[in-house]
Amino acid sequence: MNVVPLVRDVHALDTKIPHAEAHFDLVVVGAGHAGTIAAIAAAKAGDTVLLIDEHPVPSALIGTDVPYFFGGRATAAVQQSGRMLEQVFGTNPDLEEAFELGVDVRLGTVAWGLYGNGPAMRALPEPLLGIADGEAAMMIGFNRLMLATGARDVVLGFPGWNQPGVMGAQGFAALATRYEALASRRIVILGSGALGLETALLAHAHGIEVAAVVEVEDAVQGPAERAAQVRASGIRIHLSTTIAATNSGIDGVAGVTLAPLHASPAKAGAQLHSVDGGWQHTTSSTSDTGPRPSPGSNLGIDLACDTIVLAIGVTPATELLDAAGTGQTETITLIGDAATATPPEAAYLQKWATALARHATPDTIVCQCEEVTRADLLGVQPPHYLDRPQAMAARSLSSLLNDGPAHPDQVKRLTRAGMGQCQGRRCRDQVACLLAERQQVPLSTIPLASYRAPVRPVPLRILADWQERADMAAGWDVWFGIPTQWTPYAVIGTPEEAEHVAGLGGNMHV
Repeated sequence: MNVVPLVRDVHALDTKIPHAEAHFDLVVVGAGHAGTIAAIAAAKAGDTVLLIDEHPVPSALIGTDVPYFFGGRATAAVQQSGRMLEQVFGTNPDLEEAFELGVDVRLGTVAWGLYGNGPAMRALPEPLLGIADGEAAMMIGFNRLMLATGARDVVLGFPGWNQPGVMGAQGFAALATRYEALASRRIVILGSGALGLETALLAHAHGIEVAAVVEVEDAVQGPAERAAQVRASGIRIHLSTTIAATNSGIDGVAGVTLAPLHASPAKAGAQLHSVDGGWQHTTSSTSDTGPRPSPGSNLGIDLACDTIVLAIGVTPATELLDAAGTGQTETITLIGDAATATPPEAAYLQKWATALARHATPDTIVCQCEEVTRADLLGVQPPHYLDRPQAMAARSLSSLLNDGPAHPDQVKRLTRAGMGQCQGRRCRDQVACLLAERQQVPLSTIPLASYRAPVRPVPLRILADWQERADMAAGWDVWFGIPTQWTPYAVIGTPEEAEHVAGLGGNMHV
């Protein structure tokens, strides 16, 4: 492979061809057990190793549900950065050995972009990983890259899910164990697979009351042994059940109304089937955020709780690869949960989406960051805070489908669903489910909206903290010199540039 040499361009802030500010034999992203063990093994083999991890996560990012769906249930302890750092070390004693072996361990550091040569990029001197901490960003070169980035929650919305107290199982586990900063006291868990059952047992072990485990299927989805442990803990599992409404209090979720999955709201008198053999009846509640059964009927069940945990499933956290448009290679590998986590079956996920949408209203939020509702999404409208000219207001998903299948990226551009700080982690699965339902096609045929770098929120002052020199400022318009826009990128700043300029008969400035 031809390697393009570094050349200096006076008009660029840095060298024309981006270069690494440091190089390592191995870079590991994710300092959990798998990542730390891999870093230690490489260091013992004599490699230079960089091990980064975004934990401890700043409290501001926790508040925006990055990287997990924390759901506003973190205590004030997450605002103490020193304590947070101690928690990370305390829950991973292998980090000490990594330090002793000379591994360059950088905590509180995110990987926001991955770049390599390919069909659309051939000028990089080597593969590059963009990283950033709270002070600066830099590009790191590597011979090998291991992504031990874990898994993220699969999130689906329902009436009232856009309030504090609705969170993902990964966020729940991180606050309960890694940070010991969980504010939940009584929870309802959605999903009876292994994830849901283990979340129930984790909560029980931490003294958190589990009001119920809810499942849309008519059988428990997780291992029988785990289900038996859950039952033995006195936790009820409600089958063929969905959420009809959530009750709100001053701190967010205050309760939930469950309803039988197959009974229409008009069929008062239906009852909920519990694997414990009990029959639940409605009770009174204070307020709710959506339709609910008539008081006194047997249509649903009201449960007091301060947290609803989504434990329907997880999917590998491979945003870096997705944004780079690549997969695993000889140079880049996935390890740990990022390699082994299995997303829920499409049919199962679609059944959950349909069940949770059963009592949703047009103003039920889909994208929390951009406040895009179900009506906005299905009408292919921008959020309410943007103008809707007449032509825009006239369009809909139906009119969009006249031109062919709707792609989530297309819907994202038109509605802004997925463009917020969480970068679609809380809504991309919902958008795909809605599009599948409205197009009456299997969910498996709908792709997920794509990611773009930076895949983590990074302040612009950190991404571009260089000082602009006078010669760069004088030539900034070179990039817009239309007569010579076809001058090859790598040629600018070399002796050949003048030949191109002369040959095209233009100049380099507007």
